[in-house]
Amino acid sequence: MQSKEARHRFLRASILVAVFVSLITLGPIRHSSTSPATVRYVVDAARSKFMATASAGGLLWFKGHDHHLVAREFSGEAELTPDSITPASLHFVVKAGSLVETGAVFTDAQKEIINKELKEIVLHPDKYPDITFQSTSVKAKPAEGGGHDVEIRGNLTLHGVTRPEEIHARVTTQGNEMHAIGEFSIDRGGYGVKATSAFHGMVQVRDTVKFNFDMVARR
Repeated sequence: MQSKEARHRFLRASILVAVFVSLITLGPIRHSSTSPATVRYVVDAARSKFMATASAGGLLWFKGHDHHLVAREFSGEAELTPDSITPASLHFVVKAGSLVETGAVFTDAQKEIINKELKEIVLHPDKYPDITFQSTSVKAKPAEGGGHDVEIRGNLTLHGVTRPEEIHARVTTQGNEMHAIGEFSIDRGGYGVKATSAFHGMVQVRDTVKFNFDMVARR
């Protein structure tokens, strides 16, 4: 007859064998994540727009006309969480030298003057080629009619100066695409950006510059 100690050893060995068999059968234990994975979207520049508006006043033929600048070269990517948007992040780059005047009120000759001064007096793209934005926090809430209203805070680097800025956008996703429409404003003086000085400084551009964007991005 087995002793009590021998029966205990046999029972412990049986338990260990059962655990070992179950591990082989079931495979490794997988821990579920409480946060869904983010999805990466890359901006489709051919289907997107990035614009800047500077309200202007002054004398001569520029008087009372706002400047409407369009970026010809830009890129970006966003990571966001399906259904809820957040957690999310955004990185965006505009080539400073690609910003050109498109206002319909200006003649081609006037646009040439504006574009020349944008490069030589205002943006200095040879020295500061990129305008960049990197998000630091993103908040989102469901919007009426679908999509989400999104508040993006981050750092904007322009003309060699980096400052915190806030972007507001309406973001929708469908299939493999993301669509974002939004705007933000900056104080150009805070970035050391001068106004264009056409006609011997008689053109006055107000300090606030408003940016608008209409972005399509794909997974």
